[in-house]
Amino acid sequence: MRLSAVFAPTLRDDPAEAEIASHRLLLRAAFVRQVTAGVYTTLPLGLRSIRKIEGIVREEMDGSGAQEFRMPILLPAEPWKTSGRWDLYGETLFRLKDRHEREMLLGPTQEEVVAELVARDLPSYRDLPVNLYQVEWKYRDEFRPRFGLLRTREFLMKDAYTFDRDEEGMAASYDVMLQAYRRVFDRCGLSYIVVEAEPGQIGGGVNHEFMARADVGEDLFVECVNGDYLADWKAATPRPPEPASADGAAPLEKVHTPDAATIDAVSKLLDVPGERTLKTMLFDAGGQTVAVLLPGDREVEEAKVERLLFPAPVRRFEDADFAARGFAKGYVGPQGLGQDVTILADHSVRGGGDWVTGANEPEHHVTGANVPRDFRVDRYEDVIALREGDRCPVDGGELRIGRSIVVGHIYQLGTRYSAPLHATFVDEDGSERLYQMGCHGIGITRILAAAVEQFHDEMGLRLPKALAPFEVVVVLANRDQERVVAEAERVYTELLEAGVDAALDDRDQTAGVKFADADLIGCPVQVVIGKRGVEAGTADLKLRATGGRSQAPLAEAARAAMDLLATAP
Repeated sequence: MRLSAVFAPTLRDDPAEAEIASHRLLLRAAFVRQVTAGVYTTLPLGLRSIRKIEGIVREEMDGSGAQEFRMPILLPAEPWKTSGRWDLYGETLFRLKDRHEREMLLGPTQEEVVAELVARDLPSYRDLPVNLYQVEWKYRDEFRPRFGLLRTREFLMKDAYTFDRDEEGMAASYDVMLQAYRRVFDRCGLSYIVVEAEPGQIGGGVNHEFMARADVGEDLFVECVNGDYLADWKAATPRPPEPASADGAAPLEKVHTPDAATIDAVSKLLDVPGERTLKTMLFDAGGQTVAVLLPGDREVEEAKVERLLFPAPVRRFEDADFAARGFAKGYVGPQGLGQDVTILADHSVRGGGDWVTGANEPEHHVTGANVPRDFRVDRYEDVIALREGDRCPVDGGELRIGRSIVVGHIYQLGTRYSAPLHATFVDEDGSERLYQMGCHGIGITRILAAAVEQFHDEMGLRLPKALAPFEVVVVLANRDQERVVAEAERVYTELLEAGVDAALDDRDQTAGVKFADADLIGCPVQVVIGKRGVEAGTADLKLRATGGRSQAPLAEAARAAMDLLATAP
C-alpha cells in the first residue's frame, strides 16, 4: 500500500483528552478518532491491525471446531426479561422502542439469543456438542467512558457459545476454549496471565480471565509471591486471619457514642482497634434487605456479594433506604434483625467475639456482641475485599496486587440461561434435558489497546509483527530524485512479490516527517532508500522493537528486510 493514498492524518502533539499511552498513541498514529464519548471511528491503519487480530482469532476458533455465524445487534427485550438480565443490567443497557412500542435493546452480549436458536434448531442429543461464535460489535452505556478503547460504549468482540449434554461435556468444551485462547494471545504477542475470576452479570460457575499485564490497567489481579496462586482481585480469597483475642463471654452492653457513625470514630471513642469492631453493611437485592458482616478494618467486595445473590440486582443502601426501612445509618448492628433480613458474614467473623457494633439506635453502639447468643448468621461467605499483604489461601505466602487489562473471559454457565428460557434437547432415553452452556469472549479492540500499552516508547508504537498495520515500511526519503524513487519502488515491489505486508511511504513530505511517522505507526521493520544510500549502493534498515540500525547492499535490501523481519517479535 502506498501511504500517499492512505487516510492517515497523524498528529505531532498529544491530544489533551488522552489519559493513557494507548489512547494517546492510537489517536496520534491515526488508528482511531473519537466521535463522541466512548465511540470511535476506526481509521484505515487501525482497521488493518484489528483485521489481523480478527484473523488470528478466527483461525484459532475454526481450528478448535467452532463455527462462525452472526447474531443481530438489535434484540427484543422479552428474553432478557425472562433471564432476569433486563433489570440486572439496569442503566448499562441501551434501551429503545420500535415504532410499534415494542421494547428493544442493543446487545452487550447474546446468551439469550443463541440459547433460543439452538433449542429451536438443534433439539436432539445427536446435535451436540456444538460451538458457535461470532465477531460482532457490542454496546454498553458506560457511565464514564474513558481510556480510549479500554472503556467504550461500542466495542468489537468475539463471543463463542458452547452447548453440551452434561457437565462433563461442558468442562471438556471449556478446556478446548482455554487452550485456544492461550494460542490466540500467544500469537498476538501479549504478556498475559490466566486467573480465577468473578462471573459478574454473565453468571455461571467456573470462569477465568485472560489479563494482559499493564501499568495503567483498570483491572487488578492478585498473585502469591510463591507463584502458586493467581486470581482476579474481585474473586481473590485471602486466608482468614487468626481469630481475634476474645473469649466471647463479655455481656452485651449498650454505650452512648455521640457523633460516632464511622468505624474510625467509634474506635477512637471507645479505644478499641478497628478489627475488633463489627461492620454491618446493608444492601438491596431485588427489593430484599441483605446485611453483610465483616471486621471494621476491612471493606466489602461488592462483586462477591453480587455473585452470591445472583441473579437479583444488588446495590448498596442509599440514604433514603435507611430511612424507609427503619435503620439508623451509621449505627446498624446485626442483633435484632428480623427474619426478613438475610445476614451474610465473612469467614473472618467466625473466629471473633465480644464485638463492638451498632445498637440500631442513633448515637449508640453495643459492646460484647457474640454469635449466636446476640445475633444470628444465615451464611458464612467470602465477601471481603483483598488488600496488599493478605495471606495466600494456598500456602500462606504474601499476596501482591498488580494491574492488567482483561482481554478475554471464559465461563461455564451450566443451566443459567437454558433453565429460565426452557432451552432443552431430547436425550438418548427420550427425556428432555437442559443444555449445559458455556460462553467465551475475546475483546478484539481491547487486544489492540493492550498491545499498545505493552509495546510503545517515547517515539510511538512498537507493535508485534502479527498486529502491526504493515510488517515493513519502505521510506522514500528523496521523492524528487528519480533514481531514488526507482530503487524504492523496486524494493517495495520485491517485498510484495515475496508475500510481505509492505507499505511505501511515497508522500510529498520531508524525510524527517516520514521517519517520525514510521516510528509513530510502529511497523516492525523500516527500510530507508535515500540519495546518499543510492549513491553508495546501500539501504538503511531499522528494527523498530530495539531501535537497532544496519545497512545492506541496495540490490539485496528486500531480502535483508525479510531477514530482519524474521527476528522481530
